[in-house]
Amino acid sequence: MRGLLVGRMQPVHKGHLEVIKRILEEVDEVIIGIGSAQLSHTVKDPFTAGERVLMLTKALTENGIPASKYYIIPIQDVACNSIWVAHVKMLTPSFKRVYSGNSLVQQLFKEGGYQVTIPPLYNRELYSGTEVRRRMLDGKDWKFLVPNSVFEVIKEINGVSRLKQLTIKEVNEIK
Repeated sequence: MRGLLVGRMQPVHKGHLEVIKRILEEVDEVIIGIGSAQLSHTVKDPFTAGERVLMLTKALTENGIPASKYYIIPIQDVACNSIWVAHVKMLTPSFKRVYSGNSLVQQLFKEGGYQVTIPPLYNRELYSGTEVRRRMLDGKDWKFLVPNSVFEVIKEINGVSRLKQLTIKEVNEIK
């Protein structure tokens, strides 16, 4: 059986990996949808879809998860929620089960006739993209929240500098 997990992964952190590992205990393969793929270069969504695919691919490899167990597919948002499930189905291999902690995603897939499971969250207070980005901006230690390979990707793309620059840009736009 194949399952679907959709997440923004801004950035990929250790909580994502734990959820993926647990999902793979229930299904043979997981489709990992990189949600809001069209968004980047904002404080909430600083990384491009391609950068998130790179982070995820390297993190899964680093954690010994074989490529035969997953598909990574960027999924752009659509302006009409009622067609989003059809949009996702068009972009992905077939799947039977959907994993999501997002209530809208849960509702849309339930209405689409899918079995929806809320994945167990792994230390959510600490392992969240919001917390990783906050620590990056505050100059606090964040490296321990992400796999080493993700840290290296963020370093390679000057991700912390980008995030700080975006904060300046958004503050100036508010003025």
